[in-house]
Amino acid sequence: MINRNDNPDFLNSFLDYSGVILNKSKNTIKEYNYDILNFLKYIELRPTSKTDFENCSISSMTIESLEKLKLEDLHSYLAYLKNELKAKAATRARKVASIRSFFNYLTQKANILKINPAQNLETPKLEKRMPKYLSLNESLDLLTKTHEEENRNNKRDYAIITIFLNCGIRLSELININIKDINFSDYKLNVIGKGNKERTIYLNKACVNAINDYLSVRPHDIAKNDARDALFLSERKERISSRTVQYIVKRELQKTGLDINKYSVHKLRHTAATLMYKYGNVDIRALQELLGHESIATTEIYTHVDNSQVRAAVESNPLANI
Repeated sequence: MINRNDNPDFLNSFLDYSGVILNKSKNTIKEYNYDILNFLKYIELRPTSKTDFENCSISSMTIESLEKLKLEDLHSYLAYLKNELKAKAATRARKVASIRSFFNYLTQKANILKINPAQNLETPKLEKRMPKYLSLNESLDLLTKTHEEENRNNKRDYAIITIFLNCGIRLSELININIKDINFSDYKLNVIGKGNKERTIYLNKACVNAINDYLSVRPHDIAKNDARDALFLSERKERISSRTVQYIVKRELQKTGLDINKYSVHKLRHTAATLMYKYGNVDIRALQELLGHESIATTEIYTHVDNSQVRAAVESNPLANI
């Protein structure tokens, strides 16, 4: 939840523009607020420790503080993030994207600033890492163990794990699924992904069966309006939270004997994508659409996870046995 009283007026104006005009999602607005608020705190107070950085108010900050900024000041902030807060390159890259959007608004849309200090701000170079994922046998074992678990939420938890491993869905997408989003006759599910972009996910029999099994025991006496529509409910009969889903996945991974420091909810998304690419001969463009990636470059990481297809391509060359 954003406390707008902690923000300078020009930050709230940027958030309003991003939400109303650009139609950014609530999660994106929340990230913008966090990133820009912390950046402004640094600019205003130049903290020397994490404690100073967090325990300060800048609600009365004026635009004059931004008029003095140069590119070097932005580099100084990024250095602070890396050296003092130990922020990884991916985190710093996200903050750079937020800062760019913020100053683009101030200079090009609101005309509050004349000079954009972030115009030549570069994105930190990201390290290319292979995604961690469960093997086919580990995935089957996880599903089996979850299905066999004896508790009152067994069918719900099994449906959650099944959807993650079969559809490559994001955590935020899963918790926001409404029953009306599912077309049971056509085996389709509509989800709202990053940037409020809607996409269709095609469900297989395993997913549909798991969802139907859960719906047969899902509570019906629900008080809150939002929860009435929600597919997955918590013990309190409310829409299930991200934290609860993370706990469920962590618990089931532990029971399967998998390292919870290595695997997480997001790793199940990696697993689904990897298994589809490795065993399903899925076209990379189809995989991109399924995962909701804006750039094909993001999806291409899965083509490097397993070299068996590359080896098979070479061995299939008609000159291979000469």
